[in-house]
Amino acid sequence: MSTYSTAGSTPSGVSIDNNRRLYNFGERVAELAPEQSPFFVYLSKVAKKPTNDPVFKFLEQRHQWQRRNFDVKGAISNFDPDPGATATFNLVVDVAYDSNGKTVTTPTQAGFFVADGGQLISVPATQTGGAVVDVVLRVTGNNVSNGAQNTLACTVHSVNGSTTTSGYPANIAIADNAKGQVIGTAFEEGSGAPGGWRDTMSDREGYTQIFKTAIDLFSGTSLSTEYRGVTDEYRRVWREKLMEHKMDLEHAMLFGVGMSDDAGAAAPKRMTHGILPYIRANGGKVDDTFSSDSSNYDSFMDYMEDFFAPEKGNSGDKLVLASRGVINWMNKLGSNSFLDNSVTSSAYQLDVTSIPGTFGHTVMKVATVFGNLHIVQEPLFRGQHSGTMALIDLKNVAYRPLVGNGKNRDTHIMTNVQANDIDGRKDMILTEAGLEISLPETHGIITFDDI
Repeated sequence: MSTYSTAGSTPSGVSIDNNRRLYNFGERVAELAPEQSPFFVYLSKVAKKPTNDPVFKFLEQRHQWQRRNFDVKGAISNFDPDPGATATFNLVVDVAYDSNGKTVTTPTQAGFFVADGGQLISVPATQTGGAVVDVVLRVTGNNVSNGAQNTLACTVHSVNGSTTTSGYPANIAIADNAKGQVIGTAFEEGSGAPGGWRDTMSDREGYTQIFKTAIDLFSGTSLSTEYRGVTDEYRRVWREKLMEHKMDLEHAMLFGVGMSDDAGAAAPKRMTHGILPYIRANGGKVDDTFSSDSSNYDSFMDYMEDFFAPEKGNSGDKLVLASRGVINWMNKLGSNSFLDNSVTSSAYQLDVTSIPGTFGHTVMKVATVFGNLHIVQEPLFRGQHSGTMALIDLKNVAYRPLVGNGKNRDTHIMTNVQANDIDGRKDMILTEAGLEISLPETHGIITFDDI
């Protein structure tokens, strides 16, 4: 009887000649040459989360306490902070994110101002001569009738840390687009509960994709014939087809564009999201201006400073898939290279170490002051992607095989799918799974335009 074996192993002795038997080996397919499909391997080993519906919805939470900052709209000049002169004044503000915490290009109204006289906000200002002044205001009113803006009624609490009005500068100015933030609340003894606010959770949608790889029909004669090179041609083709199927999954998880095509079709056709198009389309941190000639430690750290911002929900550790060219550039020690620029032109240095990966990869760990990068070579980043680095937060991605009603549609083998009267054999490998990507702002892409 024929036996199933993975590439490089000895026959296991388990027959696959049972008529139309399904073999589920979703965990094992990721182990086939893991260096050739690192993303799929990591997804299978550390980020697998089955779904019981081919269209899966998931929620995203961006914590409200991380982002109560705002922009001042409209400059206020010659403002006298002495409450005796100006007891209450209006401050118009807006925010650059919506009620879900998603960054938006068109400013919106803020929902976190509580007009009970207890909320404190800090706004930068300048006095005559240009000296910076820190003004703390108490919010006593919140008018939301002005479209996408809030008009706050405010009184002055302190200027430059002083609550003594006699020490305030005579005239200060608050600039248009000045960046302010809520700094807490302060209420009198015995007071009641203030007004409240809450943000919402946003939802996204993902899809499982049906992957199929067929083994060509082998006649009964060819199954019984010994060949040169590899005597059992059927087993050799099986190994190749398993690798082909796994690489189809890797390609889709990297480059696929998710959609569900139900209109006018006899049956729905769904395609999973791929990490690169999804990051670009949904607000990930993308920088396509890096260059092996001009980019250095400073430009790299400028990207990391924003990318690892804690208010985005980052975990502090990223799996980085990089092309061979990018990894080669990072390893060079010659003149004007990455590490040369790093250690000679900046007070800070990167801790770069090569460590053995858990799943068969060599991992370059780059420790920055903001977070850690675990860089793995991605062989599929070639051609148009030869200068690509994909920075992925594994806590915010998941491999979603379809599992429900006692049936598992993760990678499995369907044997003897040929017609019953055929003197031969045809098998098929099938996977129904998709990629879930949440909080896209925690993922990023760096593209080197000359690699």
